[in-house]
Amino acid sequence: MKRRVANLHRKTTETDIKARMNLDGQGRYQVSTGIRFLDHMLELFARHSGFDLEIEARGDLDVDQHHMVEDVGLVMGELLRQALGEKKGVNRAGYFLMPMDETLGIAAVDLSGRPYLVLDAPLRARYVGDMQAELVEDFFQAFASSARANVHLKVAYGRSSHHAVEALFKAFARALRYACSRDARLRKLLPSTKGLL
Repeated sequence: MKRRVANLHRKTTETDIKARMNLDGQGRYQVSTGIRFLDHMLELFARHSGFDLEIEARGDLDVDQHHMVEDVGLVMGELLRQALGEKKGVNRAGYFLMPMDETLGIAAVDLSGRPYLVLDAPLRARYVGDMQAELVEDFFQAFASSARANVHLKVAYGRSSHHAVEALFKAFARALRYACSRDARLRKLLPSTKGLL
């Protein structure tokens, strides 16, 4: 079977990001963005998706965190899209419910070729760890756009903003893990009646 690996170097005046993703990995990670909470979310994303993920990112964090968080989301979506290739034989869609103590996170994804994000996650805190909480939406919006995927995320209930964000990232990773997994019965088929994804 063809290896599903992608490498990307995205450099702008705001960020410089080198990254690699292996969809058939073992959940290994090496991540450095300069935002420790974002690193933590990407590390657990790798572990729960089973994807190997390497990200080395530098940028204008002295200005704001927005450029870094959004650009990392763009890079991760592009890596996923490239690694998937023509998408033959994949399940295409997946969902997962992730409990984390008092919080329940829900994720549903469809690698449909149509970018769309729905996020229902009211966060009480302005910061989660060292990351601006409002940037969670920017990350997932960027990912959905560059991966060309439908991404629906919801915090059903919970008290802790930390738990809410972590439950979302874990649910998202598990949903993607299933969506990207191969179905041996359909290995030669595109998972669409349109003939295009």
